[in-house]
Amino acid sequence: MHSVDFIYYLGMAGTVAFAATAVLAVIPKGIDLFGACVMGIITAIGGGTMRDVILNEPVFWANDLNYIWVALITSVITFYANRLVAQKYVYRLMLYLDAIGVSMFVIQGADKCIDLKFAMPVGPVFLGLLTAIGGGLIRDVLAGSPTLLMKKELYAVPLTLGVVLYLVLFTFFPDQQVGIAFGCVTLAFLIRASAIYWDLQVPDWMRLKEPA
Repeated sequence: MHSVDFIYYLGMAGTVAFAATAVLAVIPKGIDLFGACVMGIITAIGGGTMRDVILNEPVFWANDLNYIWVALITSVITFYANRLVAQKYVYRLMLYLDAIGVSMFVIQGADKCIDLKFAMPVGPVFLGLLTAIGGGLIRDVLAGSPTLLMKKELYAVPLTLGVVLYLVLFTFFPDQQVGIAFGCVTLAFLIRASAIYWDLQVPDWMRLKEPA
């Protein structure tokens, strides 16, 4: 598969994961179908939109409305399929879907910055993270929920490791982009999934002590 095609399908898969995550997050708040679709779409395209504004590039979904349609269809399916899923499994499913989405989008966002040679080498890392977590942060703010970024569990750290490794390996092995991207997505997801499964948290030395 050509590297451009792989990155594109990576973005589509992340769009599905983010839209589904958003709907699962807001359903307990009693939102209706229209509201769920709006949240799903905003979450799916929010991070990438902010990235493109910073890059002064055409917003990615304006030239390819498949991102909007995929997010919309995923939101509708998730809204109705949620009724078939036991509530005790919904939150955990949401966390794993979110892990898939952020792992895919952090690499996709970094790759776009690399192509444009934007603020190398910091730009790909920063905007890769913004692409990955921006939509989720918007979702949590609009839903009035605490963001995962503000909690003690490992969230941004796995993504940072994945995108930094991608940048380093791509610098030395540019002809192996697809394999490197797949490996770094997998690595970021496995670390994040392990943190979810075993309830791993950010080490104490990386956090300020809470005031007594």
